[in-house]
Amino acid sequence: MMVGRLWKNQQGLTLIEMLIAVTILAILASAVIPFAEVNVKRTKELELRRSLRLMRTAIDDYKADYDKAVAQKKISAVVGETGYPESLDILLEGTDWGGLYPYKRKYLRRLPRDPFDKYGDGWGLRAYEDDHDSTIWGGNDIYDVYSQSDLTALDGTPYNTW
Repeated sequence: MMVGRLWKNQQGLTLIEMLIAVTILAILASAVIPFAEVNVKRTKELELRRSLRLMRTAIDDYKADYDKAVAQKKISAVVGETGYPESLDILLEGTDWGGLYPYKRKYLRRLPRDPFDKYGDGWGLRAYEDDHDSTIWGGNDIYDVYSQSDLTALDGTPYNTW
């Protein structure tokens, strides 16, 4: 009698119940993983858009200050000079524009990174004379930046065309 009571009061899961529970968890996990991967890619795309906007705004601000300094005769324009920065480092170091500002105006604190740059190639650069979709930098100035990644975005467009 005592043995029968022990078995009836004992609680727990059978092997079949455990296998069913593990199978259900595996199915749920396999459904969640693709959503997580898409979420990671979407986050990187947002970071790329922000980085491009930040750098392009800094380049445009540099050009606007160049034009302002020339208009106020703080600096003299050189024939053939576009007013765009010659390198990305100038945006970090700053320029005083011949006294246009009482300090060296810096346009970026640091260069943002390309979240899709796997090989450390950095940003692709385009000069003012380059075509809008050129992948070869003319080297005179920096008119635009782009990602050098050959991957495709969630919307089907290549990152290097953003």
